[in-house]
Parts: sequence; C-alpha cells; structure tokens
Amino acid sequence: MNLLLIIDGLNLIRRIHAALPDEADMAALEERSVLACRKLLRGHSPSHCAIVWDGDAISWRKQLYEDYKKGRKPMPDALAQGLPALREKLTPLGVNSVFAESEADDVIATLATKLVSHGGEAIIVSTDKGLLQLQSPKIRQWDHFAGQFMDIEAFENKLGIERHQYLDYLALCGDSGNKIPGVPGIGPKSAGELLRTYRSIANLYHSLGTLGPRQAQKLRDGRELARMSYRLARLQTDLPLSLKLSDLRTLSNLTG
Repeated sequence: MNLLLIIDGLNLIRRIHAALPDEADMAALEERSVLACRKLLRGHSPSHCAIVWDGDAISWRKQLYEDYKKGRKPMPDALAQGLPALREKLTPLGVNSVFAESEADDVIATLATKLVSHGGEAIIVSTDKGLLQLQSPKIRQWDHFAGQFMDIEAFENKLGIERHQYLDYLALCGDSGNKIPGVPGIGPKSAGELLRTYRSIANLYHSLGTLGPRQAQKLRDGRELARMSYRLARLQTDLPLSLKLSDLRTLSNLTG
C-alpha cells in the first residue's frame, strides 16, 4: 500500500527557525531541518513524500474576506532568502517539494484525499488543527514537535464537540488565529453548547424559535457571516494538481 508523508513546509520550518538562537543562521536551520526530515522519514517509512510550500498568490480566502489572516507576522527576511537553498538540501533525501499557488493547506488536503480515494494512506505533518477536518481513518496527522499523532478524542473534549462538527463550530465562533469572524457575540463556549443541543448549524438555524430572543437575534444578524466563515474554514480537496504519485517517491535507503 502506498503511504504518502505530506509535510506542511512552513509550519515545520518556521517553528524550527523560531527556536534558533540566531535567526540569521541559515546553516543551523538547514541542519536542523534535514535532521527533522530524516527523523520523519525513518519514523514513518513512507513510500512517497511531499513537502508543500505556500505560494505568493493572493489566496481565494483573502479575496473573499479581506481581513483573513490579517496581522500575521511576515516571514523574516533571512528565512525568506534562505528557503531556496534549504529546499535543495531536502531534495536528495527524497523530500519532494510541491508548490501551492497561495496556501499550502488546500494542496495538502487535495493530495491526502486523492491518495486515499485510490486506496492509499496519508500522514500529514503539521500542528495546524484546521487539517483535522479531513475525517478519513486513512488520513492521520502527526505533530513532529510533540512526537505523536494528533489526539482526536482530546481535541473533541477540549472543544466540547465531535470532530464532524468542527466546521460548524468555526462558522459560529470563528477562528481568531486566522481572523475568521464567526457570528458576533457567539463565543467558543456558546458554539459548543449550541452544537451539542442542535447537532449542526443547519438544525440550529431551523430552530431559532426555540432559543432566547437575544441569542436568536445574534444568529439571525450573523447568518451571512456564519456562511462566509464556514467557507473560509473549509479545505478544498479537489484542486487540479499537475503531478503524479511517482513524482513523490522517496528513497528506501533513508526510510528504513
């Protein structure tokens, strides 16, 4: 069976970079990144491997909602200038670079979903919880820094919802990290309580008459923001990708 290791490039590299004593020390970044990727390859023994990089194009999410990811710190200049050389260091390991036009997340989701639809399995290396919406049992998410797979049960317990309700949850309370607005006046606790009672945002909006007048009015007023927030949070899994699985084959001598 094909096993594809998909590395969220900047999610991994920026965290390694942030831990450097000297952010301009690209040699140290290259060394630590190579060690991290070797560890991932040996630990998971994939048949194929891709590291997906964000592109420079304006995201469709940003076009939909101008404040999406507003306020994010820009990439440090030293890191931006050092990325091409870093990618060259990873290629001989069998860590194959894939370039997204804008955000890497949709490419990661598409790669994983398409492989699973053809009988393979995927491990996504990322700490981005937005990727947990990919619910196939053949898609797992690995936190390299914690050294473990993401604990779905702990995630559900923390939010007070079930995994399949996650997009509805974000539509209601938003995501401050990505500046997804949600419904004004509906926070994480309220979103969890509403979904435990009504099970889905569709059921909730069909049942506004059973809510208190203030909460019902918040939801009425925020209906369009909830709809937009759902779209912003939802991953695309059907992007056209101009590559073949054989392009992503890794090197057996480094994974064994």
